[in-house]
Amino acid sequence: MAASSRILVVGAGIAGLTTARALRLAGFRPEVVERHPATVVPTSGIFLPGNAARALARLGLDDPLRHLGQVIRWQRFLDERGEQLCRVDLAALWDGVGECRALPRDELHQVLLRGAGGEVRYGTEVTALHPRTDGVEVVFGDGTRREYDLVIGADGRRSAVRAMAALGGPARPTGRVVYRSVITGGPEVTDWTALLGDRCGLVVVPLGGGRLYCCADETGSAAPADPLDRLRQVFGGFGDPVPAILAAIRTVQVALTDEVQLGRWSYGRVVVVGDAAHATSPSLAQGAAMAIEDAVVLAEELRRATDLDEALLRYESRRRPRTKWVLDRTRDRDRTRDVPPPLRDPVLRGRGERIFQEHYRLLVDP
Repeated sequence: MAASSRILVVGAGIAGLTTARALRLAGFRPEVVERHPATVVPTSGIFLPGNAARALARLGLDDPLRHLGQVIRWQRFLDERGEQLCRVDLAALWDGVGECRALPRDELHQVLLRGAGGEVRYGTEVTALHPRTDGVEVVFGDGTRREYDLVIGADGRRSAVRAMAALGGPARPTGRVVYRSVITGGPEVTDWTALLGDRCGLVVVPLGGGRLYCCADETGSAAPADPLDRLRQVFGGFGDPVPAILAAIRTVQVALTDEVQLGRWSYGRVVVVGDAAHATSPSLAQGAAMAIEDAVVLAEELRRATDLDEALLRYESRRRPRTKWVLDRTRDRDRTRDVPPPLRDPVLRGRGERIFQEHYRLLVDP
């Protein structure tokens, strides 16, 4: 593709901003639009495994992240009483790949926004896509129309681009309710720590600066009217450090988890990346990593392409096996959590470290 190719990235989240960064490093000058206003910023936390760090380093974004958040060296899995089931040495697992890091999402967003370069057009919604022989006509919410050589849908699991390009319907519910909160003044926690109950679990991760990111989930198909009250009902009987965490929580974000699995990722000159192409539940903490890796690979294929259609197929063929692995391992982890504790916990005490390490085996390789 020529450096002057007109490329539109739809979405200014992790997938969209890293895609814009990767494209600029490859010599392109993409436009980025976001339907939300600039005042809407992410407020939860995020855990970035070693392969996410490696992909960010490929984009030259490792240095600005080095002083943010907290490096996480251990994952600890506990039963609901707070007694250890197993632990995973993350420093050893990701040795030579990258450090695992937890940080507030808004701090990560600012790094990615600066790295993307150019201007994001906020409050700009794409309302229609009209395929052309050698491009796409895009209709925006204000009625304006523009022609692009390529449109990249990086607009998340509820992607409008995916729907308009007829690449797939709505995300499929996975039957879980997830609760997220960032707290200060809570207990001292130094490791990624999960407490597993009966068809529910609570993960707490230190973000540095005395902040903790809490992500809890339970089986369910509807969000409760009072998420904080529901958290206290479900996890009130758990052992340390949960009581102090519940006491420190003031606000809770609640959502239903879902997943996206598509037959194809592109149609004509429209392609999807990140959650728009392959969203999963958050159990494996690979959503951001897969999106950043998508950005790196897509930019590589576009930079060396002599044929755009072939480049999009090569991007998908390189990425699909890896994202399928993540989907399958995520489902494995969710099924493990849902085994009744009297059956599950003895297995995790004996083989938990090996089981959880296996979930990342393929991802250690580039």
